[in-house]
Amino acid sequence: MDYFPGNWGNPRSRDNDIFNSSDYLPGSRAFDSAKDQHFLSNPALAPTTHTQSPIVTGTSVIAIRYKDGVMLAADNLASYGSLARFRDVERLFKVGDHTVIGASGDISDLQYLKHLIESLEIREKYADDGHTLGPKNIYEYLSRVMYNRRNKFNPLWNSLVVAGQKNGENFLGFVDLQGTTYQSPSIATGYGAYIAQPMLRKALDTIGEKNMTREQAEKLLNDCMRVLYYRDARSLNKIQRATITAEGIEITAPYELETEWAFAESIRGYGA
Repeated sequence: MDYFPGNWGNPRSRDNDIFNSSDYLPGSRAFDSAKDQHFLSNPALAPTTHTQSPIVTGTSVIAIRYKDGVMLAADNLASYGSLARFRDVERLFKVGDHTVIGASGDISDLQYLKHLIESLEIREKYADDGHTLGPKNIYEYLSRVMYNRRNKFNPLWNSLVVAGQKNGENFLGFVDLQGTTYQSPSIATGYGAYIAQPMLRKALDTIGEKNMTREQAEKLLNDCMRVLYYRDARSLNKIQRATITAEGIEITAPYELETEWAFAESIRGYGA
């Protein structure tokens, strides 16, 4: 078993003995046992490297503003490449009393962002000045964090959806790994940007944001997540839904969507 990711998928071009090969450090000089042995015994002494691509990832997050608040949905799958590795990862989390964040992309970077936000909340509570963080505050903070990391050429590999309600105003915004931001009545990340977003926009055009009820928004998000499960190989039918209203924040326990695969028997041309 070759434990060096630099070699995965690439034929070995040098000696079969890993300790006489520099394949595990692509582009490096030949291995020198006298100089480099300490890297093998203590990886912390190796040169600093940056993440070139996400490893364990979550797929789409979808969200919509409706009459009484904002609603988000995301599945609970974290994929290791094409392997459906972790099936209980929660990618919707509450921030303060007014905000929910949903995240696509690298799970370890999401954990780091959670740590940053928890530290921010602690500092705000220490101030004890009667002010609380709202969705716009979190949105601006995340945009600066992501842009800062992008400028260091070491981005956090996430697409973030920030949703909330404060002082009677619904808020829904998007932040990506480059610090790009925008606000919209409907947002979808990942594969959902191609498949779910048209469904969300059609519902907003037909019903209208000011007329859409909670029940209609819930059915719409469930339908979108069901279609994504059918079409996105990195998705799962086990999902969570978050709702932010004037009464507070509710994040459901994970639940499974009903799916129907009988139609697959009539499909021809894919091995059938």
